[in-house]
Amino acid sequence: MRYLPLTGADRKAMLAAIGAASVDDLFADVPEAARLTEPLDLPPHAGEIEVSRALAALAARNVAAGEAASFLGAGAYRHHVPATVDHLIQRGEFLTSYTPYQPEISQGTLQYLFEFQTQVALITGMEIANASLYDGASACAEAALMARRATRRRKVVASGGLHPHWRDTVATLLRYADAELVAAPADPLGGEDLASRIDADTACVIVQNPGVFGHLRDLSALGRACAEKGALLVVCVAEVVSLGLCVPPGAMGADIVVAEGQGLGNGLNFGGPYLGLFATRERFVRQMPGRIAGQTVDADGRRGWVLTLSTREQHIRREKATSNICTNSGLCALAFTIHLALLGEAGFRRLARINHARACELADRLAAIKGVAVLNDAFFNEITVRLPAPAAPVVDRLAEDGVFAGVPAARLFPGEGALADHLILCATELNTADEIERLGTALEGALR
Repeated sequence: MRYLPLTGADRKAMLAAIGAASVDDLFADVPEAARLTEPLDLPPHAGEIEVSRALAALAARNVAAGEAASFLGAGAYRHHVPATVDHLIQRGEFLTSYTPYQPEISQGTLQYLFEFQTQVALITGMEIANASLYDGASACAEAALMARRATRRRKVVASGGLHPHWRDTVATLLRYADAELVAAPADPLGGEDLASRIDADTACVIVQNPGVFGHLRDLSALGRACAEKGALLVVCVAEVVSLGLCVPPGAMGADIVVAEGQGLGNGLNFGGPYLGLFATRERFVRQMPGRIAGQTVDADGRRGWVLTLSTREQHIRREKATSNICTNSGLCALAFTIHLALLGEAGFRRLARINHARACELADRLAAIKGVAVLNDAFFNEITVRLPAPAAPVVDRLAEDGVFAGVPAARLFPGEGALADHLILCATELNTADEIERLGTALEGALR
């Protein structure tokens, strides 16, 4: 039985009601070349038990990052998530709640979004934050659109250290926005000069810190250069745990800060769902996408929560909306909020210090291998090394031995032949000294 078990008579009545002769009429605007001429090559229907077995067999072919010595990073980071987080977010009132279209009766949801916004503003060093976006990449693209609105300029400059997936997301959203995206070349050494690319038509400069190659930079001079020429500085943070140790972007002159919040409260989950953080200066609040939950008092003087600002297209006329963000990653935001609240400021800083210490151990071990060069002078928990051989085959070989040795830079930057021997590795609090030694020994064997 189909999911919608309509009879022939049902379909005939529906088509008659809309004035269509057949179902094919509904697809008249789809080009003939894009239509299927025969059914998809899929297995026939099966019973629930058979389907469960088939899906379980497919799932068993995956190897989760926690099942190996994993040094994968490049935008998705494996951190310990306390059991308390999953326990609390699975409470019925949280797990089944959705976007508060009638916010006055969603006080619990609005309160945790308010707390979430407060946490994001504090760790980024900014004045105001929204109630989350889908992920870091889409938050980055929204920042570019916001900068264009705020400055009334059309050019967006992207750093060569910006994750290419984030850059491509920006390009997608700018494609029909009468904008120009100027993307600097990949920057494995972290020495690019972005200030020289700013001109009178530059809306913003987008820079990731730490960058995709792991370089940690002082962005203060770039912030001043942007301010002098009327452009906004957008700082992207792919590894949110770095904000527990590094100078926050707001203290270095950022006008907009976006981040991927997955590292707190949310597992890798084979790629999603994730969580976009978005913070800015108060003077730009009405240009910010999404929504803001605020604190107030009711008629009896009791503390309450409201949607202070709702600039998305589902709340106001489409032509006046700041974005078409249709919802927020509420459950992921709640997990983030619970995890950060459990850590507290001292715990967050300690977690960040442990991450950095593990990365230092990793860098020292790899630097001791003949022919391997660590390219980072300053980093948080991610580094890039240059190998004496192409990185991709080495990674594949080590994966067969249960060691996920990082991400070959060439996979992120296809066509960049000069990056074929570059390997991006990450160490977090979940990596042990034994795993680091295991990686070093395996890499030495693979390079012989």
